[in-house]
Amino acid sequence: MTMRTDPSDVARIFDAELGDEAAAALGDLDARYNVAPTQPIPVVVQRDDGRRIEMQRWGLVPSWSKSVSSAGARYINARAETVASSSAFRTSFLRRRCIIAADGFYEWRREGRVKQPFLIHSPVDAPLAFAGLWAPWRDPVDGQWLVSATVVTTTANAIVGELHNRMPVILNDEAWRMWLDPDVRDEGLLQSLLRPAPDELLELRPVSTLVNNANNEGPDLLVAPPSPAAEKIDEAALTLFG
Repeated sequence: MTMRTDPSDVARIFDAELGDEAAAALGDLDARYNVAPTQPIPVVVQRDDGRRIEMQRWGLVPSWSKSVSSAGARYINARAETVASSSAFRTSFLRRRCIIAADGFYEWRREGRVKQPFLIHSPVDAPLAFAGLWAPWRDPVDGQWLVSATVVTTTANAIVGELHNRMPVILNDEAWRMWLDPDVRDEGLLQSLLRPAPDELLELRPVSTLVNNANNEGPDLLVAPPSPAAEKIDEAALTLFG
């Protein structure tokens, strides 16, 4: 994922408060061009005292996990088709929903020996509201709390389908407000929000293979590759959003 929008703008867009703790954490981070699983990400949540932005771990740790390492990065995604029945996600689906605001996400396809990444983003680079779930986990050893999140995925639209058959659920303005509302517990209504985004919302952009290493960061990652070969379509792909 990329998260390049200023946190204060994210707070304004989602009518959320940027608390001191989140502001301090985000203040230590530059614009992010290669957000990887298990890293901290800003998440929009609805609490009893209002809507706010919190920093959470990308990769949900279920309450029954014995340790963070046992959960690893297995739960970076939650499939829309099974989110209501999965032991890892069903409680969060009904009670702990969130928005993960990202400017774009990556998908890959193989071109010979190269794994060519593409940035999938809004044509105007506006932040996208990914449907997410969050959960608290308490370390049984030291009693410390960890809050973590996952991205809900669904079948791909025609644009993302050129690269992969899955994509994050991207909510429009009306849908993300409903998704965040803790009083909404109707499973059928919530499931109806988990559909592919309209094709016109997104476009593909080939970017540097520097993206393939999670240790690489910076605006150079979004520089288009010199070869026009990136315009070919190959169904063999790697993915973060399964």
